[in-house]
Amino acid sequence: MKKNHLRKGDQVVVITGNDRGKNGKVLGFKKDRVIVEGINLRKKHLRRTQENQQGQIIDIEGSVHLSNIMHAVDGKGVKLRVRENKKGERELYYKGEGKDHLYRSIKAKSK
Repeated sequence: MKKNHLRKGDQVVVITGNDRGKNGKVLGFKKDRVIVEGINLRKKHLRRTQENQQGQIIDIEGSVHLSNIMHAVDGKGVKLRVRENKKGERELYYKGEGKDHLYRSIKAKSK
């Protein structure tokens, strides 16, 4: 499985599929798939209950495969790279306007 550096709350852009070009926030994960706010919406029919007398149809987000999204900065997709800074900590960065921009540091996993 591909190593990803996504976290909940990261901004992403869809690069292929019906929702191509749309931006959203990561809500959760399912193995190699990601649930993104407002992307891949599906209809869910709720039956009548005592609390919900009418029943209703709601929109829920379906999952999107990791290969179909990329990180977004200011609404544009960016390719993240990994490097070590002077302190020896790993960090994610992206290139833009001829220079490197820090995205965030990577928390080292304890073994």
